[in-house]
Amino acid sequence: MSFLTTERDGAILTLTMNQPETRNALTGNTAVDEFVQACDAIRRDPSVRVVVITGTGPVFSSGGNVKDMQRFFGDTLSPEVIREEYRNGIQRIPKALYNLDVPTICAVNGPAIGAGLDLSCMCDIRIASENATFAESFVKVGIVPGDGGAWLLPRAVGMSKAAEMAFTGEALNAQQALACGLVSRVVPAEALMAEARALAAKIAANPGGVLRMTKRLLREGQNSTLESLLEMSAGYQAIAHKTADHEEAVRAFMEKRAPKFS
Repeated sequence: MSFLTTERDGAILTLTMNQPETRNALTGNTAVDEFVQACDAIRRDPSVRVVVITGTGPVFSSGGNVKDMQRFFGDTLSPEVIREEYRNGIQRIPKALYNLDVPTICAVNGPAIGAGLDLSCMCDIRIASENATFAESFVKVGIVPGDGGAWLLPRAVGMSKAAEMAFTGEALNAQQALACGLVSRVVPAEALMAEARALAAKIAANPGGVLRMTKRLLREGQNSTLESLLEMSAGYQAIAHKTADHEEAVRAFMEKRAPKFS
């Protein structure tokens, strides 16, 4: 059975993790390959303007499959081999998903644990069900964040809160996640997908090419100097000014009507 199911509604693509029997674990299955393939397909399809990611069942994602970690006991697998497993395995998800140019919304339906929490941090916007919890819990099982969590989480909640979460491994409930900025809103469980899709629709109403460039600027701005970002912004703006969607937006403004984007 596939790990991801896809649903298309106009310019909105929903990816649903669909292995509730493993609590939507991200290792020991085809999750990595499917996320990478989905991101590749989305990148090549300019008609996709927003991606929503969620999970089936009571858990969003339990992260790494702890039962599968028993493979690492003993001398069969060397540290060098395990390192390559991470490089060629779960680390491919942040490279694909975090760097995806299309805006992403994570609808967190339940516990987001370890790599499951980090997966949510790879998305641009996080909306939490009241049933959601969030734990950077690697230390609880005697390992470190192997999927980029030490880079992702501080950018979501700040270094102090990220350190507290990573060093204790303890979970935040949905309201605590809201208070520290990990999520932008908390909604009743039954309203989660409706809220996520309504937000996606607001985003998808805007020009797709400009959305992708805007996201790229937000990403680059986290790691570049102001001067570098200003140069990149000038180049992107020159492209944007020459698009049919920009011309339509200006004409619609002048004519006091709603724009009709291509």
